Amino acid sequence: MIKKELIMEKALELFAKQGFEATSVQQITEHSRISKGAFYLSFKSKDELILALIDHFMIQISSDIDHIVKHTTDHDLLYKFFYASLKSYRDHSDFAKIFMKEQAQSCNEELIKKIHYYESINEKNILSLVDRLYGDDIVQTRYDLVYCINGLLKHYAALFLFYNIPLDLYLLTQSLVEKTNVLANHISIPFITNDLVEMMKPGTKEEITKEQIFNLMDNKLEELEESIEKESLTLLKQQLIEPTLSRPLIKGLVENIHYHPHCKWLSYLLRQYYQF
Repeated sequence: MIKKELIMEKALELFAKQGFEATSVQQITEHSRISKGAFYLSFKSKDELILALIDHFMIQISSDIDHIVKHTTDHDLLYKFFYASLKSYRDHSDFAKIFMKEQAQSCNEELIKKIHYYESINEKNILSLVDRLYGDDIVQTRYDLVYCINGLLKHYAALFLFYNIPLDLYLLTQSLVEKTNVLANHISIPFITNDLVEMMKPGTKEEITKEQIFNLMDNKLEELEESIEKESLTLLKQQLIEPTLSRPLIKGLVENIHYHPHCKWLSYLLRQYYQF
């Protein structure tokens, strides 16, 4: 295991038990059986480690949910969304616990900004799902439904994360699908308006530029061995330099790299960049 990954894994164990604030670099190095010098070769500070952990997990989760929302038929969409979201909470339970706790407790400005960034991606995915499934029927209540779905997901996940209630993933997914459809069909009094949504948006947005995507591609091309993913990424890089490919072909190339564990975030950013 690479030292950086070892530090992240061992730190996550401590954070899950004690929280971010109560865990010191000294404790992390002792738990990882490394020196402080080795820690600071990988991370400049504990805060940088925390942000790296959030990126590591949220990149995978956000990219997977975005892919489901954009590539699943309407008939299966709501079920697959809830199933994948709940499965992510279960499979990454230590991270999910501290992520949910820190949302409510943290005073770290950078951490709050990072959490808000991924929350905005999550809400954007749910809004796309809602618009696809219910369309014109819920124009006035679409944002209320987004918040209801988000709330249902987090509160039911908390049952098996914090209270050790046995998880029947199939049953819980079915239950949340039913509840969402009932809400969509019967909500009639909107509270969250377009104006309110605009007021709640952060003052600054974390955006990525074409140049940043290009640099990220260079880094990934160095990491990848010869494969269909590397060949696809090479063609996508060339497309950024000199656009010649058709939209369906670009979409297919992005799809090729999506399932590679090192390319999930890049595939998400490219889908946003090309708007598909």
